[in-house]
Formats: sequence, C-alpha cells, structure tokens
Amino acid sequence: VPKKLVTTVSGCADDALAGLVACNPGLRLLQGHRVVLRSDLPAIRGRVALLSGGGSGHEPAHAGYIGKGMLTGVVAGAVFASPSVGSVLAAIRAVAQAGAAGILLIVKNYTGDRLNFGMALERARAEGADVRMVVVGDDCAFTTPGKAGRRGICGTVLIHKVAGALAEAGASLDEIEKKVMAAAKVMGTLGLSLSPCSIPGSKPSFQLAEDEMELGLGIHGEAGVRRMKVLPADKAVETMLKHMTDPSNASHLSLTPGSSVVLVVNNLGGLSCLELGIVAGAAVRCLESRGICIARALVGSFMTALEMAGVSLTLMLVDEELLRLIDAKTTAMAWPNVLAGPATTQREEVPAPAEARKPRNETGIGPGTARVQRVLERVCSTLLEMQDKLNELDRGAGDGDCGHTHARAAQAIREWMRSRPPPAAPAQLLSALADVLLEQMGGSSGVLYGLFLTAAARSLHGRSDPPAWADAMDAGIEAMQRYGGAAPGDRTMLDSLFAAAQALHSLRSPGANPLEVLAAAVQSAEAAAEATRHMEAGAGRASYIRSSRLEQPDPGAVAVAAVLGAVLE
Repeated sequence: VPKKLVTTVSGCADDALAGLVACNPGLRLLQGHRVVLRSDLPAIRGRVALLSGGGSGHEPAHAGYIGKGMLTGVVAGAVFASPSVGSVLAAIRAVAQAGAAGILLIVKNYTGDRLNFGMALERARAEGADVRMVVVGDDCAFTTPGKAGRRGICGTVLIHKVAGALAEAGASLDEIEKKVMAAAKVMGTLGLSLSPCSIPGSKPSFQLAEDEMELGLGIHGEAGVRRMKVLPADKAVETMLKHMTDPSNASHLSLTPGSSVVLVVNNLGGLSCLELGIVAGAAVRCLESRGICIARALVGSFMTALEMAGVSLTLMLVDEELLRLIDAKTTAMAWPNVLAGPATTQREEVPAPAEARKPRNETGIGPGTARVQRVLERVCSTLLEMQDKLNELDRGAGDGDCGHTHARAAQAIREWMRSRPPPAAPAQLLSALADVLLEQMGGSSGVLYGLFLTAAARSLHGRSDPPAWADAMDAGIEAMQRYGGAAPGDRTMLDSLFAAAQALHSLRSPGANPLEVLAAAVQSAEAAAEATRHMEAGAGRASYIRSSRLEQPDPGAVAVAAVLGAVLE
C-alpha cells in the first residue's frame, strides 16, 4: 500500500477541506456536512448560485473554484466517491435561503454524481426551489462512447468559470444554462498517464510497466483506450491531439485551421512542474503547426487524480464572448491569476545585453605567451590524465563527476588556446581563463574557479611582481569563501588553496626565489589534500554524507594540488 501523508485514512477528505477553509478567509464549512460555501453568502442575493462537487482526491477541484466570479459552493464526497444526497440538498437549501435567484448544479458525467445530485435536485424542487442541472461530459477518449456517455473531466473547470462570470454579471438562470450547455459542446479533454494512483489505505487500482503509458484514463484511474510504450513529450502530445480531433472518433472535437481555442494543460497530480512546462510548450507548438490560435493557455493542477503522474489536455473553442467570460475576474484561489493574452512560441526574445568593454588584450606572440601556453598545456594534460582518479574519489562523497568536470575545463582551455594566443599579461590571462571556465566547466567547481580567477585578476591589475601573486592568491581565496561558504578544514578544494597561499606569502620577502616558493606551495597543497582524508566535510555535497563513509581525500583538493604541481613543472 503506497505511503500517504494523512492523519487518518477515514478522515482524509474532511481534514483536507478543513485545512483549505482554515487557510482561506473566503470559505466556510456548512455545519454537519462536507460542504464548502462562499463566506460572503449574502452577496449572492438576487443572483444565480452555482454548486458543483464530486469525490475528493481531485484537488484543487472542486473547493478551489469557490469565489466571486466562479462557484458559490461545492459538495464533496469521500475520496473518489460521490457526495451524499443529504449534503447536496443541504447546500441547495443554504444558497436558496441566502436569496439566490435560481440555482445551477454543474455535475461531471459519472453515474453516482448524476444520481445523487439529481435526487437532491428533485427534492429541492419539491420544496419550491428553482434548480437546474448541467451534466458535463468532455472526455474524448472513447471512439464509440457507450450508454454512459462521455466522462466529465478537467473541462468542467472551464464550465465553472464561464457560468461563474455570467452569474457575477447578473445573467438569468435560463441564460446561464443555455450558454453553459453550448460551451460544453465545443470542448474536449484527453488524459495520458505514466503511473496509477491509489486511494489512501488501498493499493493502486492498476499497474503500468516501467516503459508504458496509458492514453485516455479517467480521473479515478478508470481504464483508458490504449497502452503504449513511453513516448517523448512532443510525440505524446501529438498523439493526444490527433486522437482528440480525429473525425472517426465519435467524441472528437472538430478543429479547423483558424480556430481559436483555450488550452488547459492539467497536471493529474504527480507530474513534475518541469515536465508540465515541456508538455505545455509541445502542445502550443503542435496546435500552432495546425493553424490553431491559442487564445489563452492555462497550465497547472486544475483537476487531479491524487498522485497520478500524468497530464490532460483540454481544448475549448472560443469566440469573443466566451473569451471575455474566461478572462473575467474571480477570487477563486485555484484559478490562475495570469496576464490575459494568447499563447505562442513566436514571442520576440529580449536582446542580450552588450558585454562590458574589457581592456585591450596584448596578444602578441612572444616569450611570455609561449611560456603561458606551455604551462596551460601541462595543466590540461594533467587534468585529463587524472579524470578517472578524480571521478573515483568523488563517488564516495558526491555524484562521481569531479573528473569529468575538470576534464571539461581542460578541453575548453585547449579549445580556447587553439582559437587565439592567450594574453601574456597576468590580469588579462586570469580574467580570460575565468570566462572560459564559467562558460564551459559547469558544476560548482566552474563557479568557484571563476570566482577565484576573477578576484585574483582584479588584484593583479597593473602588477606582475612576485608579491602581487601572493596578494592575488589571497584575494581569490577570500572571494571563494565569501560566496562559497567554506573555510579551511571543511574538506574542500579550499584546503589545498589555503595551504598553498600560506606558503606563497614568502614571495613578499625581499630576495625570495619564486620557484623555490612555488615548490614549497605545491608541497603544502599536496599535504593539505592528503589531510582531507581524515576531515569531516563541513561544506559542499560531501557535508551530507556521514564522515565514517568518507575514506578518501577530497577530489577538489587533489585537483587543485595537481594544477599547482603542473604549473611548477
């Protein structure tokens, strides 16, 4: 049985509603019933009241759509179960007694919902209430729908919006019923799932293989029309839209080039927002390629199926009047408050800003440039030779890619040197290397090296004497500490750099031999790298690993020591 974060299985529907109401001052529970109403119920006097509902587990449907400009109230059942006749009737009585000028029930096409809402409607009419019911069936899955008809799924939310905007504008019950029924006829929805869902306390109602997806599932996990191998997002979207608009499908939506639609890309509960964005982009591209105008696109979780990893696409053909109703203001918390406008892949990009002008590089090929090239080539070959070793060291504490990251840096530096001679001036050289690594190296290491080199270059500006290199080393380390948060002793690349920097301070002494000082710095860096073997990680990804599992030296510290060694060679 899948894990669920609930207090009790039996009370989960009530607890969810109680939480929603507790966090939203515009909502109220109806005493003794699983019914949520607008807190400003007197405001509906003289207007048509709109009630909807169904089983729980579809959140934010249905209570998320209560508010001015949408629903007056909703009646909730247990998870995936129709609400009781008594609760529906209580909701009808509550809005009737508040002075509603007629009541419209918006019901998804499921037998239980039709029966329970229908029975409550008949009883309310017997009490003298003016109540009507619209049954929404927007599912495009079945090519030959059976006697039960098309299922009501995510398109129902658009019907809530259209009806709510009409009611808020003061339309009569007759007018709302007529326009809502017309809107429901020009709408279609199709779902696609990568996983099943499970009612709290129960096992999943079906299983999908790791490499399977199912087309046309219902929002309770009912069977779809086709199981198929998992497709890339764009192909999956194409398959969905083709099925939805296929004229041989009796429940299809007729789309012709030039049609204007509202698109809803609905997360069925367990899809990541990243995947949802990919699907939304694919849907817009696919519709545009067919000459369809996407007047509005709504992307998010609108009507879910618990934790089902899947998506549904809803299309509603719209004219100017329907679009105005979709755009009308609402206080309903689950309706997206986005800027009204068409969806398109053709938006003009903001031009990239011009880069700040850098001092002209002195790139003449001379002894200085040749020496720089030899040093950089030695550094690159060292890092490439160490790739496997660094990866192996990184597997114990990170994601095993430290070697790949440093190899990428080495290849980028080689490519850069092939494209132009490196500058011989120290400040310009380090600044150029920082640009290359920030652009090409990737990972935290790329940014840390970029920080170090940028700060060191600034310190070296206009200088090349030996003490300047000690100052540059200190400036680079200070920048890394300021933004990276690590300190010496935290088992990071900083341990090797800090040890080397201490040794380089000797460059500030008159008459110091730079090569001897550098050799001492390399020795210090290598010893510091080895010492990280016995340290507890205080920063970086390794800090999340128990120290007992960290038995090798830190790969970043080892890489830094190797780079300094290559420079010395």
